[in-house]
Amino acid sequence: MEENKEVVKEEKVSKRENRKIHHLEEELKKAKLEAEEWKNKYYMAYANLQNEKKMYEKEHLDMIKYRAAGFVEDLMPALDSFHVALQIKPDDQKMQNFLIGFEYIYKNILSVLENEGITKLEPSLHAKFDSSYMHAIDSEESDEEPNTVIKVLSVGYKLKDRIIKPAMVIVARKKEVKEEKKEESNSSSEN
Repeated sequence: MEENKEVVKEEKVSKRENRKIHHLEEELKKAKLEAEEWKNKYYMAYANLQNEKKMYEKEHLDMIKYRAAGFVEDLMPALDSFHVALQIKPDDQKMQNFLIGFEYIYKNILSVLENEGITKLEPSLHAKFDSSYMHAIDSEESDEEPNTVIKVLSVGYKLKDRIIKPAMVIVARKKEVKEEKKEESNSSSEN
């Protein structure tokens, strides 16, 4: 009988132990799932942080690269005025001397801007219109090939690889054929 009691005790103990083991195994499964979830969250947060860091570095490099853009945009009216003034060719010797001085100052300013990565965009006359750095203000009838530059109103400027201000140009368009011949033939047939 004592043996039976011991067997029963062992069964009770083993049932309790089995329940405990089962309970502990369930808790271990939950802990492993929770650890896996936190591990995934960590990797996601780490990846997001790395992406933010790369984006910040790119923005910072762009900011450094294009730091002069605002300054140059503010300088544009003065540069345009220099360009227009230098197009005038006066007859008076005194005015020609002033013009030489203005040209010297203008070239010095352009040199400083070039050191900052700014280049002047000056299309040549009779060049094909290029919308990537030119802005056509108007078109005029001309014997030139259509869409060629016939007048440069103001030069453009580019900072590194960005257009700050496009060159302002007037382009050629085909001359319109007048209908005078038709009118003449109509009037002569009426008579």
